Amino acid sequence: MAAVGKILIVGGSVAGMSCGIQMRKLGIDVDLIDIDPTWRMLGAGITITGPTLRALASVGVLEQVVAEGATWNDARIHDKSGKVLESVSFPTLGAGLPAVGGVMRPVLHRILAARTRADGVNVRLGVSVAEFRDHGDEVGVVFSDGQCGRYDLVVGADGIFSKTRSQIFPDAAKPIFTGQVIYRLLAERPAGFDRSYFYMGEDYKVGFSPVSPTHMYMFLLHPAASNPWIEPKDQPQRLYEAMEGFGGIVPAIRNTVRTTNASSVNYRPLEVLLHPAPWYRGHIVLIGDAAHATTPHLASGAGMAIEDGIVLADEVESSASLQEALQRFMARRFERCRKVIDNSVKLGQIEMAHGSPIEHARLMSETLGSLRQPI
Repeated sequence: MAAVGKILIVGGSVAGMSCGIQMRKLGIDVDLIDIDPTWRMLGAGITITGPTLRALASVGVLEQVVAEGATWNDARIHDKSGKVLESVSFPTLGAGLPAVGGVMRPVLHRILAARTRADGVNVRLGVSVAEFRDHGDEVGVVFSDGQCGRYDLVVGADGIFSKTRSQIFPDAAKPIFTGQVIYRLLAERPAGFDRSYFYMGEDYKVGFSPVSPTHMYMFLLHPAASNPWIEPKDQPQRLYEAMEGFGGIVPAIRNTVRTTNASSVNYRPLEVLLHPAPWYRGHIVLIGDAAHATTPHLASGAGMAIEDGIVLADEVESSASLQEALQRFMARRFERCRKVIDNSVKLGQIEMAHGSPIEHARLMSETLGSLRQPI
C-alpha cells in the first residue's frame, strides 16, 4: 500500500464524498472541507445508468438510493406530437443490480453525506484552501479560517470551476460552452409512469425519468447561439414557452411550470471540461468535474465522479508509492472519461444539426455498452 496516512479532500461533492468513504475503508485519516457552510445540494434529479448503480454498490449506498429513488428497465421514445417511435429495454449488469435508476439530487447528497460522516471522515464546512505549500513528501495547507494542516495527498473535488485546479495548474483548461442549454424540473409522477419517456422535437428534446416513488425528473434541451444566463425569476416562464407544441404527457406538466413546480425549475448552459493528463501535480490530484466535466447526454457524469473515488482508493491500496498510484489512476481513468465527454458532445451536435436518430441511438448504445466494462 502507498504510504498515505492522511488526506484532504477539497469539495464535498459526489466525487469527494465517494473518495472519502473509500479511503476510510483503508483506514486512512480523511479531512473533507466544503466552502458551503450549509453543504446543500440544489437541483432536480439524475438518471442513474447501470455502471453508476454498480459504482454506488461499491461505495455501499446502493440499497438506500434504490429505496428512496426509483428503478426501471425500459424507455419509450416519441416524436414531438407524442407518437411512439421506439421502445428500448436496458439489460442489468448482474444479480442485485437494477437496469436503470433515478434519484433526487438532494437525496443522493444526503445519503452520501450521512455515510461520509458515519465512516469517520472529518467534515469542516464554510472553509476553503487559501494556500498550498509543497513540502516534498507532503502538502502543507493553509485554510481560509487560518488553520493549517499537512497531508500525504490532497484531492481536488471542487467541481467544474475548481479553485484547486487553478491553484496547481495556472494555465488549466477552462469550461467550454457546447451550444446547448438545459432546463430541469421536479414534478409528481402521473399514474402509470414507470419508465423513461423521451420526446424529440426538431430543435428541442424533452425527457422524463422517475426519481422517487412519487416524483419524476424532467429535462428540456435546446440549442442557444451564445452562453446565455437567465435570471431565476424568469426561468419558469422561459421553460413554459420552450415546452409549447409537445404532446404526450408534456402538456400536463407544462401547466404546472409557472405554478406548482415553479420553485423546482433549474436552468444552465451546458459546458464541458477535460483537463489534459495528468490530473495531478506532486501530491495533489483532481477528480470528478474538477478534471472532467461532461453534459447529461449519457447520464454518466455522476457515475464517472464516483468511479474516480473508487479507483483512486484502489490504486492507493495496491501501489507501492503514491506516484505509482497516481500514474495508475490516470491510466485507468483518462480515456474512459474522455470518451464520455467526447461522445456526449457528439450526441448534442447530432441533435443541434438535426442529424440521424439512428446515428444518435447507435452512438449512445455503443458508448453505454463500453461503460459496462469493469473499471
